[in-house]
Amino acid sequence: MDYKLSVIFITYNHAKYVERALMSVINQKTDFPFEIVVGDDCSTDGTQDILKRIASGHPEVKLNLRSENTGGRPTLNVYETTKKCTGQYLAYLEGDDFWTDDYKLQKQVDFLENHPEYTACTHSMKMVDENNADITDPDVLSIGSLYDWSGDFTYEDYCYSGKWPGHYASVVSRNIYKARKYDYTILYRASDFTDDALILLFLLMQGKIYRMDEVMSVWRYVKKAGAGNWNSIAIKRNIGKEDCYLSKTMMQWIEQYRPLSDYSRKRCRGDFGLALKEYVKRPSKENKQFLRDMYEYGITHVVLKDKKSSLLGYSVRYIISRIFQRR
Repeated sequence: MDYKLSVIFITYNHAKYVERALMSVINQKTDFPFEIVVGDDCSTDGTQDILKRIASGHPEVKLNLRSENTGGRPTLNVYETTKKCTGQYLAYLEGDDFWTDDYKLQKQVDFLENHPEYTACTHSMKMVDENNADITDPDVLSIGSLYDWSGDFTYEDYCYSGKWPGHYASVVSRNIYKARKYDYTILYRASDFTDDALILLFLLMQGKIYRMDEVMSVWRYVKKAGAGNWNSIAIKRNIGKEDCYLSKTMMQWIEQYRPLSDYSRKRCRGDFGLALKEYVKRPSKENKQFLRDMYEYGITHVVLKDKKSSLLGYSVRYIISRIFQRR
């Protein structure tokens, strides 16, 4: 069968939530056929048994159940699952989130069919906790505000606004991967965990994204010690450092296809400042390498545009400039 749309459905140890998530896809009402391409990263909590049971009655569900984990690299799972998709359009969902509008896919595909200048369409979402209760904590909701946007979102907005055009579960896009315009392996090479930043970048480099104001999905936000989702795992990780390396890799990739923006230079200076602060507070071999990595690309190449300088000299000038800025 020729499927018009493929849903990239990513799971790992989502036994508590996966049935609700998958049924929210199966229950979509569309006038076109769609497939659900499941990528399970060797779940050990019974998730695969639930998936097999549901798929047995739904031939549109295509199971890709790993017998070995990707080694803590969910972005590799996303990339390899995406390669198996045949649809003209793509939608995204993780096994602990879910969709709330049975006509979500129809609405978004209709929009893209009628507006060829857009590469994707997103929408509003709400946040719930592990027990399905609406989140009211203002600190957590402020994280969700990253996606507060309405209408058109461009590559320039991505560079300068500090916002994103939509949560992962809200994206329906054209299947840009078929044309192989770019090297999309950066999706898993740039980061073990962060894939949505790259997916949105791929799309925005090829057109605009439109964000609808309708709430049609739920983001389950769980952050607690011992849990296996990304926000919980992040408790033990140095997210600031990882974001610096992700930003560096993304810029190196972008440079293959277009010039960097002024924002890139600002970001490189900020990342260098974070690395310098880390090294001053904890002058370890690892932090020294972190500082050197942020200097050798971000400062020498992006900020100074390959002019001669030294790590020590630039560090001293940076510290002095920060002192004067505070006065």
